[in-house]
Amino acid sequence: MRVFRLFKILRVALHFGLDEFLLGYDRARPLRYSLSLLLFWRDLSRPRAERLRLALEALGPIFVKFGQVLSTRRDLLPADIAIELAKLQDQVPPFPSEQALAILHSVYGRPAAEVFQHFERTPVASASVAQVHFARLHNGTEVAVKILRPDIATTIRKDVALMRVGASLLERLSIDGKRLKPHEVVAEFSRHLEDELDLMREAANAHQLRRNFQKSNLLAIPEVYWDYCATPVMVMQRMHGTPISAIEQLRAQGINLPQLARSGVEIFFTQVFRDGFFHADMHPGNILVAPEGHYIALDFGIMGTLTVSDKQYLARNFLAFFQRDYRRVAEVHIESGWAPADTRVDDFEAAIRAVCEPIFDKPLKDISFGKILLRLFQTSRRFNIEIQPQLVLLQKTLLNIEGLGRELDPELDLWQTAKPFLERWMSEQIGWRGLLKHLRTELPFWSTLLPQLPRLVETYLKQDPSHAIDRAAQTLVATQERQHQLLTIIAVLLAVIAGLLAALYFVS
Repeated sequence: MRVFRLFKILRVALHFGLDEFLLGYDRARPLRYSLSLLLFWRDLSRPRAERLRLALEALGPIFVKFGQVLSTRRDLLPADIAIELAKLQDQVPPFPSEQALAILHSVYGRPAAEVFQHFERTPVASASVAQVHFARLHNGTEVAVKILRPDIATTIRKDVALMRVGASLLERLSIDGKRLKPHEVVAEFSRHLEDELDLMREAANAHQLRRNFQKSNLLAIPEVYWDYCATPVMVMQRMHGTPISAIEQLRAQGINLPQLARSGVEIFFTQVFRDGFFHADMHPGNILVAPEGHYIALDFGIMGTLTVSDKQYLARNFLAFFQRDYRRVAEVHIESGWAPADTRVDDFEAAIRAVCEPIFDKPLKDISFGKILLRLFQTSRRFNIEIQPQLVLLQKTLLNIEGLGRELDPELDLWQTAKPFLERWMSEQIGWRGLLKHLRTELPFWSTLLPQLPRLVETYLKQDPSHAIDRAAQTLVATQERQHQLLTIIAVLLAVIAGLLAALYFVS
């Protein structure tokens, strides 16, 4: 079966002229003229990026999904290909309802008719990994039932194995093979699919995001009904709204589109900078607008996270950027280990200045954050900077938000809308609010450690001086009297620190 699948891939690739991506390199040039004579009948009038997109659509849902993931790697791809692949959408024929009912019977141990008061056999949505049916619980609650495709795991394994073969071929034939990191891209894609194959993980993502926005009037997340969830099935609240891409329909409903655009920016930055947990697949197909005018998010298979170090990296970069301190931006990259240690700071600084400085001479509404990120990625390629996967997801999501916002409001000022959130967050990370927050977080640890420190220090000072770390410390603890003096000073200082911490905690 794998041989037949490989044959189909080769046939589709040749039909759409994808050999162009290989024949442009020295190692494959001898084949160029032979293939051009044999395949003279092909229509290659379309741009190469469009032909690549059409080929992926012809190869089926897993390759469509691969193209979607690939489109996020703008640090690796030429701009024309990345932009075209971003147009890929999951438009997959549904699998038969009998198979859906069989999966539900297998999960629940009884027919779907006994589990649900009503179950709609015709799916409302069908994608590469799963499809969704509407249903009603016996208590009258309307729900959406997401069901994995039958044998999708086997299909994915076979296609991913063939992609690995293609990655090896690309590395050998292409002079850019190593830089493009084809094996890493395929591995990243495989991880995404593995996450999407566990609907319990997606349910947990939805539950976490709902909890984060429980008190918000900007974003609604469907409730998860855990008693009905399993790895191949997820049951959640049915949400009613208008697709956000239906601009005219939203306008007819009296929705304030400019405010909706600003709310989208606020939601994004709140997820990223407050929670460090964000929806990383915010394309129009996953967003509804409620009649009240707030957002409704759907499909939580791909989520992004940021660690404390990621946030600190972003905080220092944003702060330096707003101050137009490009040297500091370059230094932060090197200090973080994302740029090679031998990178020349002055060269890197000049490259960043060339990207960023022009935007300060334009009205903020004319600045495209997405294009800036794209140019920064291209600059990073020149300096061999490793792009972190979590920031690639962040960049992809920001491009989606920006594009969506400009569809709703062409005058959207992304920077001006985002700036208050960024400034407050930076203050919370590296200003006095950040200090207060960190002290409050560490207070339980210090309250346990402080009473033990005098005894721990005394034990250390009584050790054989030959085990001491430096000579200055050995001299300091030479006499018993000075030991007691040191312990007294430490005890007083610790008492003062404890008092300050307690004051900060209760005042805040």
